[in-house]
Amino acid sequence: MARGSTRPTSRDVAQAAGVSQAAVSLVLGDKWRGRVSETTAERVREAARELGYRPNLAARNLRLGRTRTVLLVVPALTTEFFAGVYTGAARVAAEHGFGVVLYPSPEGVGPARDPFASAQAALDGVLASSMAADALTAIRGDQLPLVMLDSDPSGSLGAATVNLDIADGVRQVADHLLGLGHRHFLHLAADIPSWTFEVRARELAARVGAAAGTSLRTAPAPISIDGALAAAEAALSAPGPRPTAVVCDDDKLAAGVYKALRRLGLRVPDDVSVTGLDDLALATALDPELTTVRLDAELFGERGMRALLAVLEGRTPDGGDIPVELVVRASTAPPNAS
Repeated sequence: MARGSTRPTSRDVAQAAGVSQAAVSLVLGDKWRGRVSETTAERVREAARELGYRPNLAARNLRLGRTRTVLLVVPALTTEFFAGVYTGAARVAAEHGFGVVLYPSPEGVGPARDPFASAQAALDGVLASSMAADALTAIRGDQLPLVMLDSDPSGSLGAATVNLDIADGVRQVADHLLGLGHRHFLHLAADIPSWTFEVRARELAARVGAAAGTSLRTAPAPISIDGALAAAEAALSAPGPRPTAVVCDDDKLAAGVYKALRRLGLRVPDDVSVTGLDDLALATALDPELTTVRLDAELFGERGMRALLAVLEGRTPDGGDIPVELVVRASTAPPNAS
């Protein structure tokens, strides 16, 4: 009982791991490489976990002049995707003794109130989605060490960018639908001015346009089921040949398309094939289950945080986009011959 009421110290960790306190400091400060062995480092981490040891960050921060806190700026947490990004980022941050403050823009995009009197004084760095760039500017986060997620590498505010290979995901969708024989497409496009959605529109137009005898309509929609329902119903009721495939920028948009098709007396995939992008839990809740592109949100968050830590340490982050994967389910089929 008495032992449990006393906060474990680095001396306790050193004793449990059979190493010096200096070795504990090196390992838990992530400065052990080349100075202690991997086996010793793991023994120290294991002892710290078992004892429930937490370093006294306040004292260390006074010495270092750093808060060891980073801000994650994302759109409002309306899907589990950004929750996954946070989970991955927070996991890597914790491994390096950093905390993560989550800052969602309340309307999904656009400015929000500064959570700090001075972000520069309270934070070491910022990890931000390009979908919340306005919020980032409002809190002056672009004046701190910054890594951007889903952002144009050639025009980013940040010291580094980390991207999912969205362009390849859209190519996989287009090739799948073209391979099934579809030639008339509707793109239900998120009406958010963001690089990631510009990439989706550009890649889809290029891939579909390269095939003979194709047509592509675009209908903008807010990322909500009701918004997608209204936009899809209007687009599918418009004059001219009806699209046989609807490509959605997000799984939530696809759910709205399902409802619109049902209202119009059309079936998925018999009359119209539908695809999404994200592979949210919603994708398998829909009936029929949704063909979509799987994005690894946690890996995205992890890579983003590793890039930010590299920037803070003056290193060059690892490059290369994160691969994505088309998951084919029952919402796509060859177009109805009639």
